[in-house]
Amino acid sequence: MRKEPFSVGSFVHVYNRGNREELIVRNAKDKWRFLQMLFYFNNRFSPSNIFRELEKLFRSDLNIQARQFVWPESWPTRKPIVKILTFFLADNHFHLLLKEIQEGGITMFMRKLGDGITCYSNKKYQQKGRLFQGAYKARLVDSDTYLRYLSAYIQVKNPFELYDGGLKKAVEEFDEAFDSVIQNPFCSLGDYAGDRKSPIIDKDLLGEIFPNKNDYKKFARECILGMNLEEKLGDAIKDVE
Repeated sequence: MRKEPFSVGSFVHVYNRGNREELIVRNAKDKWRFLQMLFYFNNRFSPSNIFRELEKLFRSDLNIQARQFVWPESWPTRKPIVKILTFFLADNHFHLLLKEIQEGGITMFMRKLGDGITCYSNKKYQQKGRLFQGAYKARLVDSDTYLRYLSAYIQVKNPFELYDGGLKKAVEEFDEAFDSVIQNPFCSLGDYAGDRKSPIIDKDLLGEIFPNKNDYKKFARECILGMNLEEKLGDAIKDVE
């Protein structure tokens, strides 16, 4: 098992890109499957082929129920191995903000996630080989301040770059761009600045820092309009851009 320089209680920024920056998800079904993996793989109990087992239990293709995250009653009680605080999924990369809650939990979770999405993609699109450019990257979050700015980087700045017209246009139309990201199911902003309560997300410390959704929007506005995220996060995101 990969040995990481963090321990139980650590907050960690995890990210990865497609091999040669190629797509890791190609359509909405692929993106929903990725979210399902975030939910179902985050558990101590895992059947050998978890999605085949789920399809048998639900008697349907899991893609039909893509927006549902149902834990079967016949399975042992769900016991997460990490806490997922934020996520953002683009076509060719993803970001996660995780908290280690059991020894080796992040390593175990990322192995299951990486293997799962690679096998799913290779089988569906009849390909072979690796989906990602390499092993996932992981950076330790060493302060509450860093945690706050990192959350805005993951779930505001990154999706703003995909706004129609790009980041510059999103900054000019901040309210419209922010509302569009809240509605994006493949970004966790809706759980902090909207009314969504995703079963994937555990707000933990970040939810305590921003208990009010308007407070988070105000903070995000200051970050984006001030364009000070890179200054606050420094070298930690240079190899992410």
